[in-house]
Amino acid sequence: MASFRNVYTSLMLVIAKSTDKELARQVSYLKAENQILRSRLPKRLSLTQREKNRLIRFARNLGSALNELATIVHPSTIRRWIREESGKKKQQPKKGRPRTAADIEKLILKLAKDTGWGYTRILGELKKLGIESVTRNTVKNILKRNGYETGPERGPGTWDEFLKRHAATMWQCDFFSKKIVSKTGLRDVFVLVFLHIETRRVFITPATYKPDQEWMIEQAEEFIRHTESEKLPCKILMHDNDGKYSQPFLAAFTIRKIETRRTAIRSPNTVAFVERFVQTIRQEPFAKSTTTIPTQFIHRRGTCPPANSTMKWHATGPFANN
Repeated sequence: MASFRNVYTSLMLVIAKSTDKELARQVSYLKAENQILRSRLPKRLSLTQREKNRLIRFARNLGSALNELATIVHPSTIRRWIREESGKKKQQPKKGRPRTAADIEKLILKLAKDTGWGYTRILGELKKLGIESVTRNTVKNILKRNGYETGPERGPGTWDEFLKRHAATMWQCDFFSKKIVSKTGLRDVFVLVFLHIETRRVFITPATYKPDQEWMIEQAEEFIRHTESEKLPCKILMHDNDGKYSQPFLAAFTIRKIETRRTAIRSPNTVAFVERFVQTIRQEPFAKSTTTIPTQFIHRRGTCPPANSTMKWHATGPFANN
């Protein structure tokens, strides 16, 4: 009985092996034929849902052999179809930044409503509170989405409208310095510039080595006398946060009922006109400018005007039309 079982087993193995070889030859032929047919078809084929279902049914249990057999679509695509049909769709990670928390968004809108700050200032305040999860664009988009202006100038009128409204009586002032050759070597001389917004006329003080408080007050009084003689009224004077604009200097204007306004930190555009004039003076040689310049200030002999000089510049020309 045992010997008969061994003979039967051996016979079945021979039949199975011959069947496997026959199937392998058939599969090889079908693969070659499929490659020839596939080479004559377009690179991309559009399958119907019924055709997809047929491929899924036959490919479900192929395992790694699918990598060699699939030619119409990529093997990973067929595997994805199988997962979707089985209800095991792979979870895709969400793209983009997570939505800002409701309490943070509410705080941003409250700051914008109560203070009128722009998105940069609001972001700075959030950083002070330890809120690091929002960016500049996040704050900006929240303000836009809720109907707020993103800049600090909210309410009636814009900054440009404010300038046009007060141009006839508004001046801006700024310092610039230049290195000169003196008997003791290179030294910095300082000049204070006042610019009238409407006419672009410029009042420039004498150069000095030391712009101390006494010198500043003297230049303020000279400037006020100049505006009165030239009939260019000054009701508003804009200046930056330079420490040389001391209280006694500003008081000289307050006595004449001239309002002095200090620009916000990191807001150079609020004194853009005089900043542009100073930039022109720095970048362009004096010889190319039509500005009237005292010859003593051109340091060909290494000298500069004394601090008590009465020289002033009254600039016209290209700046009158800028």
